[in-house]
Amino acid sequence: MDALRKAQSEKKDLVEIAPNAVPPVVKLIDFKKFRYLEAKKERESKKSVKNVGVKEIRLSPFMGEHDLQTKLKQAIGFLKDGNQIKISVPFRGREITKKEFGFEIIRKASLALADKAKTVRPPYFEGRVLVTMLAPTKSVKV
Repeated sequence: MDALRKAQSEKKDLVEIAPNAVPPVVKLIDFKKFRYLEAKKERESKKSVKNVGVKEIRLSPFMGEHDLQTKLKQAIGFLKDGNQIKISVPFRGREITKKEFGFEIIRKASLALADKAKTVRPPYFEGRVLVTMLAPTKSVKV
């Protein structure tokens, strides 16, 4: 009863901390301020969470070496941000008869990124598109 009177006189809330203790433990706090500070902490923690996504790099089965290097630089940037990479090689028209070129370009890309990424899913076909997934290794995040 004394705690209740004291809380009313100070215009604070009486919060029960340990109800099973003898005598019960209570705390005098401004509950609205407490809830505000908790919400603020939650917002701050959400800001620090990194949203990792999947970025796609599209290659061609018959692309030139310089074009491949340009795409790989872009992929390295995605890996440094902590994103996974989906490398896709779409086949148009009669290109599908030369599947080995698609596997070769994915092999080149995977070897070039080997020190920065590990293969999560080996090359497979989604319809007429050859796809592989790469994830960053721990050492990439600089």
